[in-house]
Amino acid sequence: IYSWHNITLPVVCVALLSCALVQKRFSVKLRAGVEVSVWKADLTNFTVKAVVNAANSNLHHGGGLAYALCEAGGPQIQIECDDYTHKHGSIPTGEAIVTNAGMLPCKKIIHAVGPCLPIKPTHSEFSLAKRQLEQAIRSILDRVEKDQLDTVAIPAISSGLFNYPLSECAETIVSTVRDYYEFSSSRWNLPREILFVNHDEPTVTEMMNACHKILAPHQHYQLAPQGQAPGTHTSGATKTSNISIQIRNVLLALKSDNIEEQKTDVIVNTTSLERDLKVGQVSKALLKKAGQKMQDEIENAPRTKHIIVTKAYNLGCREVYHTFFWCIIVIMMHSKVLRSLIGLTNLISVAFPAIGTGNLGFTKKEAACIMSEAVVEFAKQFGGKMEIYFVIFPSDYGTFQVVFQKCFQEFRFKLPSYDNKEDFRFNKAPIPKISLRSYSKESLHEAEKWLTHFLIRPPRPMVIYNNFIQHLGEREYLQLSHLTRKGVKCEEFLSKGHACLTVDGDSAEDVVDAALQAEAMLCTVQEAFVREEKDEMCKLLAEVPRERERKTKTVDNSSREFKERISDFRNLGLWILKVDKVENSNLKKLFDLKKNQLGCSSEKMFQRIPAQFCEMVSQIDIYPCLDLDPKYGEGIYFAGTVKEAMDVWKEEKDKYLYFVEADVLRGTPTEGQRGLILPPAKGTDPQVRFDSVSGGSNISVIFSSYQALPRYIITCEKKQPDLWSAPAQNSPLDIIKKGKWPVFI
Repeated sequence: IYSWHNITLPVVCVALLSCALVQKRFSVKLRAGVEVSVWKADLTNFTVKAVVNAANSNLHHGGGLAYALCEAGGPQIQIECDDYTHKHGSIPTGEAIVTNAGMLPCKKIIHAVGPCLPIKPTHSEFSLAKRQLEQAIRSILDRVEKDQLDTVAIPAISSGLFNYPLSECAETIVSTVRDYYEFSSSRWNLPREILFVNHDEPTVTEMMNACHKILAPHQHYQLAPQGQAPGTHTSGATKTSNISIQIRNVLLALKSDNIEEQKTDVIVNTTSLERDLKVGQVSKALLKKAGQKMQDEIENAPRTKHIIVTKAYNLGCREVYHTFFWCIIVIMMHSKVLRSLIGLTNLISVAFPAIGTGNLGFTKKEAACIMSEAVVEFAKQFGGKMEIYFVIFPSDYGTFQVVFQKCFQEFRFKLPSYDNKEDFRFNKAPIPKISLRSYSKESLHEAEKWLTHFLIRPPRPMVIYNNFIQHLGEREYLQLSHLTRKGVKCEEFLSKGHACLTVDGDSAEDVVDAALQAEAMLCTVQEAFVREEKDEMCKLLAEVPRERERKTKTVDNSSREFKERISDFRNLGLWILKVDKVENSNLKKLFDLKKNQLGCSSEKMFQRIPAQFCEMVSQIDIYPCLDLDPKYGEGIYFAGTVKEAMDVWKEEKDKYLYFVEADVLRGTPTEGQRGLILPPAKGTDPQVRFDSVSGGSNISVIFSSYQALPRYIITCEKKQPDLWSAPAQNSPLDIIKKGKWPVFI
């Protein structure tokens, strides 16, 4: 295989081996009809129409949220921002612009420039910053309206790197959103929802506190101290539920947790007829956390239809509903509790333990079906919204998850009255999957091919071909040596002038894991190498390095530059998808110096390169060739025509091919031979050498990268049927659809 390092045609590969933690903590609807909600989530993987980026005036995304969005969305985001500032200049504080979102799951990014405060601001500095933050939020909402975006995720702008006090920041943002929609009658194209999204608990908590204070002061809510999980009663999910079912307005979810830790409105308990909370695992757990006062209250509390209601005391809920073991008709246990909730609009969430599996002796399947049926009946009668959680002790969760999932599926087919699918939605536990997103089909294909090779059809042993293996240092070799503890063997060797790393072992899973770690090391080594080479070029030319400077420009497919190249490739069954013109002034200067030194003209030549190195070629003029037999020397090979390049570098059924068209300085060549690391000497003086060597009629080998100047990087698609364009009966896509492997979506 050829390593897929530093994917330069940007692909985001997100391995979802477990559920991402996405929590909705608060929601309220404004009078204007716009919903406002608070979420704890990762903005780089959050699905809305637009995400707001906390940007600086120059749109240089070097840190914080801006950097995270650029890393996840690919270089197109920074490129588009650079193009904007080049044309229009910097963005004033308080303003916002819209760009495309690259490979992020949203459609647009709104770059808003918030105020930046000193660590200890004066009163006047803070007053100015507050006005600027209000203006930034209004600018965001203006862009939402103008671009007709129905959902937008807004973080706590200016609260992080820009030093705006967090609590004041939250209140300023929330009050500005309220005023924007509540006190203006001229708004049109209103969004459906404004989402305040942050990934850290302190910020989420402050946004919730601000929303309750400003938007819903009469809604019951317990203010959460900063840095702790909020004691909210708007949701019972302190942890993400794995499976759930939506029945009209009632959400039924299964979760793994301790019943005494729930922060719902109501916790349901099963206790003895004698009202002794020391009997039964659930009762004992609740008593231990709530304290003796709950035992004192239950002894004298009135009982209504087999239910006793007590205060929560030290529990995180509002009330505890106690039922009894002795109920003979077990399904009524839950029905009685649920029926008592009908008409109580101030309750939003209820947590049930897995009643019936202990003292009553029911199996887990029987308990699951009993509890689920009771909720279905309740949902038919209940008019409001309700979240009902069945809380399973973590050690029992695996078994309960299976039986609940079966029950949920059975209910879907048993209830013919639910003709509207929107009334009845079932969410299974998510399966492990890998998600690939890209703005180009060729880069998506390359990533899928590489992952398929690694995860679906991994060879034994696994062999990584990459000359950057020779750049591994002591730290990397130490990391590789640690892999031997799992019975994995790593062997480095050279084959036909190429560095190779073989990974093998007893366990296929451990081998793949070790190979992926080795690939990650090589990515890091390659990135460091590129940085060093760029710095060295700048030193040679006395230039100042410029970060994130784009070195290529895509040629318009209607231009003469594009059309001139079509015939060379079309005759070989290749369709040109894209032509990128290399515009690297430093490479041009070094090439011209070499040209003057050799005193010769250049020739147009071609080379095939791996997809992952396209950007590197345009940055530092290094040509990492595909596998070939270096029978004319250990140098850089070029072919005089596209056809000869196809003959030198066999395509091996690749669907997409990548060519470099370069100006090459052959100078005075001589015949090449195996083993050369420099051109041969012209005579007896070893200091006087030929400029290059040749192989065959139109193959040239140079030994200095400065003798070639990349002019164009050409991406082609093969039109002949092959493995990847027409999946065979047992293709990776067929295997995936059968559910045997991680899913590519």
